[in-house]
Amino acid sequence: MIEVRQAGPEDLEILVPLFEAYRQFYGASPDVEGARSFLRDRLTLGDSTLLLAREGGRAIGFVQLYPLFSSVMMQPVLILNDLFVAPEARRHGTGGKLIEAAERFASQSGVTRMRLSTQETNVPAQSLYERLGWEADREFRSYNRTLGVMEGTI
Repeated sequence: MIEVRQAGPEDLEILVPLFEAYRQFYGASPDVEGARSFLRDRLTLGDSTLLLAREGGRAIGFVQLYPLFSSVMMQPVLILNDLFVAPEARRHGTGGKLIEAAERFASQSGVTRMRLSTQETNVPAQSLYERLGWEADREFRSYNRTLGVMEGTI
């Protein structure tokens, strides 16, 4: 049976391999110590929410949520930034359970909207999101820009 619960600092070591696998899925270079440090900060500072899926005592997936606000709606929004299910646990409902748990967490937290992005080529994830009622944004185009670290004052 798949169980999903909010992760805490005590879950750091079981989250690190999943998080590293997620990063490498998206082409990032391996960095276990960097992943550990990043997750430790998130879990300690509480600036994101990590939900952990387990089955039979082993960690099989996670979702990470980041808060932001909509100025237009004047309401909190959550970004479903990271979703990963271990390859051996895919196609057994784990991703759906993680998303449903994220939606429950958001609703219980007073959040009225969630956002996510995925690669255009990640068709399995897109199918899951659409099956669960998520809609592709046809109104807004997203842009990204990589910045270097700047010193000095604004």
